[in-house]
Amino acid sequence: MTEPILVAKTDKNEYSLLPQMANRHGVITGATGTGKTVTLQRMAEGFSQRGVPVFMADIKGDLTGVSQAGGGNPKVDDRNKMLGIEPQFAASPVTLWDVFGKQGHPLRATVSEMGPLLIARMLQLNETQEGVLAIAFKYADDNGLLLLDLKDLTSLLQFVGENADELTTQYGNVSKASIGAIQRGLLQMDQQGAEEFFGEPAVKLDDFMQTVGGKGVLNLLAADQLINSPKVYSTFLLWLLSELFENLPEAGDLEKPKLVFFFDEAHLLFSDAPTALVEKVEQVVRLIRSKGVGVYFVTQNPADIPEKVLAQLGNRVQHALRAYTPQEQKAVKVAATTFRENPKVDTEKAITELGVGEVLISMLDEKGVPTMVDRAFVVPPVGHIGPVLPEQRAQLISTSLVAGIYEKPIDRESAFEILQQKAQEKAAAQAQAAAQEEAAKQQVAEEKAARSAARAPDSVMESIGKSVARSAASSIGRSIGTQIVRGVLGSILGGGSKKKSSWF
Repeated sequence: MTEPILVAKTDKNEYSLLPQMANRHGVITGATGTGKTVTLQRMAEGFSQRGVPVFMADIKGDLTGVSQAGGGNPKVDDRNKMLGIEPQFAASPVTLWDVFGKQGHPLRATVSEMGPLLIARMLQLNETQEGVLAIAFKYADDNGLLLLDLKDLTSLLQFVGENADELTTQYGNVSKASIGAIQRGLLQMDQQGAEEFFGEPAVKLDDFMQTVGGKGVLNLLAADQLINSPKVYSTFLLWLLSELFENLPEAGDLEKPKLVFFFDEAHLLFSDAPTALVEKVEQVVRLIRSKGVGVYFVTQNPADIPEKVLAQLGNRVQHALRAYTPQEQKAVKVAATTFRENPKVDTEKAITELGVGEVLISMLDEKGVPTMVDRAFVVPPVGHIGPVLPEQRAQLISTSLVAGIYEKPIDRESAFEILQQKAQEKAAAQAQAAAQEEAAKQQVAEEKAARSAARAPDSVMESIGKSVARSAASSIGRSIGTQIVRGVLGSILGGGSKKKSSWF
């Protein structure tokens, strides 16, 4: 069996994580500044030393030190001396990743791989808008349109908006207002660097699961910039987790995990998450253990994690929590109830008294049963604690196992090019139809002019004769008309003007 990972210790007892139980997942909780990152590093190093690759986000840049051997830190030396440990400082193999391609190898995903549910989460769409986005993806699937990068999705939505009436009949209601909302969201994502995130070459999961000299590679995602877009950060990590779940084969119970995934700032995943997304996370966490993957959430309080997810996290490390407000006091009580009770430890009281690097810990035993909670100190890492220098980072990037594979983006024919060609063909067809219509009008005009020109013109004398005849006819008509009018008026007035009255 693989040697247990020593996580915490007192002068009398040791508390270890059993590798065969590592895929039962776990959680590291505690207030800011209480030592969660050091605990994460200690556990990650332990997995690496046993040949287990690890993926974790480096929120503050502190974890890169794991690539260098430790030593020379007075606080670490004092803690090792107090615990009676003779440290063997060592470096761990590291691959650095960065969605923006600045502090590590570019880490990309295609739009199709991400899917409408997770992209809707990134864009914070409502249910109606999410439905319209799903229709757009369905249309792309039905018509063989590859959605690789952001411009593919943008052009697809423009096409769907322009053909909303036709698509509504075929797929369901396509609201132009929803299309506009999605387009605005994509614009904001683009401004946040999503153009770098979506595209090819997309990351291959096998590149996360490598070993060097018998040690598992620690994959560090530079997240100091990415964390400024919390929805993008959390959704991206969830995508990675779901990709592992969907692509890895069933493995059953293993001596040690194939991969361990640390989800730092886990509360961002569940904050304002729609029910469908939470249910997806519950499903992935429940089933991914059978694929040989262990998932460890890192957050401030167990209450940040939905109960159904928390119930599946068997290995637990609790750092200190502060209880200055009624809400914080309630959070402490909730955290205390997540542990298996130990009659020798007042868990609720201890949580508020723990010092930096001191924890309440409960791990799964050989039968998968949580041990009683106990109080102990985290064993210091064997790697350097803190960030590496810029030149050390550059060397890690240039000498890693994936150097040169992801740096150059690929832009092959996809939805953008196909829809652009369709638009050009449609414009050309419209121009041709307009030209044909104009030509037909011109032909009609020419034929009319030809018919008019075919009539022989009158001679000068004929024109004068006709003019005289028209003038005479007009004069006669006016004279007859005057007489008729006068006769009528005269009869109305009672007789002619020449006969005088007999009264005079």
